[in-house]
Amino acid sequence: MILHPAKWINPEKRAKGPPPQTLFAFIKWCLNGTFAVLTLAAIASIISGIVETFTAALIGFIVDFLLQSSPENLFVDKGPILLAAIAFLFFIRPIFFFFSNYMQSIIVSPSIRSSISIKLHRWTLGHSKSFFDNDFAGRIAQKEIQASRALADVVVELIHTVLFALASVVASFVIISLIDWRAGLIVIFWFFGFYLLMSYFMPRIKNTSSKRASAQAEATGQIVDTVSNINLVKLFSNSHHEDRAAINAFTKLKHAIVMYGQKIVWFRTCILVYASSIFVAVTSCTIFLWTTGIATPGDVVAAGSVAMRLMMMAGWVSFSLMAIYTNLGEVEDAMRTLAVPQDMGDKKNARKLLAQKADIEFKNVSFSYGQKISGLKDISISIKQGEKLGVVGASGAGKSTLMALLLRFYDTEEGSVLINKNDVRDLTQESLRHHISVVSQETSMFNRSARDNIVYGRADAAEKDIIAAAKHAGAHEFILGLVDNEGRKGYDAFLGERGVKLSGGQRQRIALARAIIKNAPILILDEATSALDSEVESVIQQALKKIMVGKTVFAIAHRLSTIAHMDRIIVLNEGQIIEQGTHNSLLNANGLYANYWNRQSGGFLSFDMAAE
Repeated sequence: MILHPAKWINPEKRAKGPPPQTLFAFIKWCLNGTFAVLTLAAIASIISGIVETFTAALIGFIVDFLLQSSPENLFVDKGPILLAAIAFLFFIRPIFFFFSNYMQSIIVSPSIRSSISIKLHRWTLGHSKSFFDNDFAGRIAQKEIQASRALADVVVELIHTVLFALASVVASFVIISLIDWRAGLIVIFWFFGFYLLMSYFMPRIKNTSSKRASAQAEATGQIVDTVSNINLVKLFSNSHHEDRAAINAFTKLKHAIVMYGQKIVWFRTCILVYASSIFVAVTSCTIFLWTTGIATPGDVVAAGSVAMRLMMMAGWVSFSLMAIYTNLGEVEDAMRTLAVPQDMGDKKNARKLLAQKADIEFKNVSFSYGQKISGLKDISISIKQGEKLGVVGASGAGKSTLMALLLRFYDTEEGSVLINKNDVRDLTQESLRHHISVVSQETSMFNRSARDNIVYGRADAAEKDIIAAAKHAGAHEFILGLVDNEGRKGYDAFLGERGVKLSGGQRQRIALARAIIKNAPILILDEATSALDSEVESVIQQALKKIMVGKTVFAIAHRLSTIAHMDRIIVLNEGQIIEQGTHNSLLNANGLYANYWNRQSGGFLSFDMAAE
């Protein structure tokens, strides 16, 4: 079956391997799967360029036809030729023009950007959590958009302008050389001078463009960071601080734009002067040849028309080349951020985790986030299928680090984390996390509907399952009362960026519903009920007891009442396990856990204790 031309480029085609870190290899990687279509578009542009040059020369040929025939015999002698010229202008030329522009506007331009964007976004999403921890979200997004837009523009300009122009130059050389070889020689020398001019200016334009793009991304990242944390800005009345940060970022951007603008002004001025020289030189040459009887008046007109087209094209092409090198600078800048190797990708022969049940083992695990102090120190824990493990400790003791290593957000520095005796480093990250449900203290929400946020746990969930999960999580009632600014209600209402329209407790209940509907064999609860009042917490605790049946549970809590019923509790202190046992046995041991329990208020670890 023949696909619609608009679908000749498949934007979902996967790139082969990681993106290279050299510019043109990176471009090739981004364009993988598009070369056949791009070649067809290039051929169309080349033919169109030749046709347009012949059109310019046609005027001179017609002049000679007129001079060679008497008025009364013009149509008798030259009628077929004139009809052929008319047919060329009204039929042949428009057909080539249509096909070239159809390839550009319908096939290449709309598809190429989405194809590049998808490849880059896929690679970016494959980075470890530390990649995103060490950069602005807004800056990363800006780099993705910057690279895809700039590279798409490069491809379109190369095909539609540069190849068109090169074909026109070659055709112009042929036509002018047929008039006289000396005029053709002028075209060669002029083109060489044009090349030298481009060689001088284009690298400098690319360099300043790269600096401008970097400053643009920094400024965008600063604005996104401020807007994303607007509650904090308002809470601390720090608008003046953010104003100063924005001024500094945009001052840097302004300087980069000025440097880029200086290069552009000098380039445009030089090209304006140089482009005029081809018309003057070729026209003067053919007029001289006419005076000596070598060239006809039609030759003078044809050569002048072609030279005039070259002059206008020189300005057009130079600006296109300027845009290409500007965009190449932006691609190069984005590449330095996006094309870095994934420090924690899947192994080449990574296996999928296929399990309905899960035994977990931390075997001699040490991890310190690359620091010499703090972190986990030689931790060994075995959690049997269906066992419910509570984890207690002061802030910084390593509780969340254990969770992060189990999810393989980071790789252990020493030791290993095993699920069903499989090292998590030998498993695909997607299959690993597919088998783990997480409800964390810092709930994540998309600016999508309540339904979309819940089914994120299982995309194929039926409506009845969505509602059942929401009811189990205590979220159903408040969801029914939601209305967004577009008038969408209930489960269709959008929650705002990061769920800003919900209270902390409401966000956590949505997150609980998401975990419930996922129904993974491993359940991680990281302060899962910390934002709930006592009444709601009691309801959700009952729901959690139901969904924990048969699952391997890993629960982190400061509010000790939430984990008192766990099968086993471990107590972390300075990255080491110092106590473990049941709630009652730990109380009887009268150690750190008992101290925590005695000093808590309503089952919540006091501020002083949490800070220890």
